[in-house]
Amino acid sequence: MAYYDDDQMLMLSGIQHYMFCPRQWALIHIEQQWDENRLTAEGQLLHQNVDNPAYRQKNGDFITLRAVHIASHTLGLYGVTDAVELLPSDSPTNAITHPRYPGFWKPYPVEYKRGHRKPDECDEVQLAAQVICLEEMYGIHIPEAALFYHETRHREVVTIDEPLRNLTYELSEAMHKTFESGFTPRAKEKRGCRSCSLIDICAPELTKKTSVAYYLKNILDEETA
Repeated sequence: MAYYDDDQMLMLSGIQHYMFCPRQWALIHIEQQWDENRLTAEGQLLHQNVDNPAYRQKNGDFITLRAVHIASHTLGLYGVTDAVELLPSDSPTNAITHPRYPGFWKPYPVEYKRGHRKPDECDEVQLAAQVICLEEMYGIHIPEAALFYHETRHREVVTIDEPLRNLTYELSEAMHKTFESGFTPRAKEKRGCRSCSLIDICAPELTKKTSVAYYLKNILDEETA
């Protein structure tokens, strides 16, 4: 298993971008390019309400922590969780202690998403990476976590099984190899391109093809041919 030094660490949140589109990830993390659209703005507003590091709430038997800083040297990733729920435990096995709350607690990460469940595992690998970070930091095992989708107001329980863990490690390794190469992968049109905030940077020809000006020009060209 790989081990990455502190100066090799990459942002954990990028793993979902890499799985969706390695080129999108490289544009952001290698070329340092970024652009806003409605979807990214809504996502940022959602996380402004969620990511409050001073927020600690005791809801009956469990505690909710916000914006917990995490890292894994085997993944080579670091980041901040949206929320980690601490569930009470009668045993120290796979549990942690908290300076403000006596007893043993089992961490349960919860990642908040703007939209709804996706057909791929982009959200799941981000959640699995958070789980692996917490496991490595505290020497515990976390069998499941959750994704909360704001659009549907529904929580999806995710089992952090071996196939999902292996996929997470494979993606993190590919991210590091791409970053070390310094090269941005070529554009490949796929489903979801037109809603990407980087489309005008990545593939401006796609937006040109859907513009009124482009359509009228092609109609006129056909009529005069």
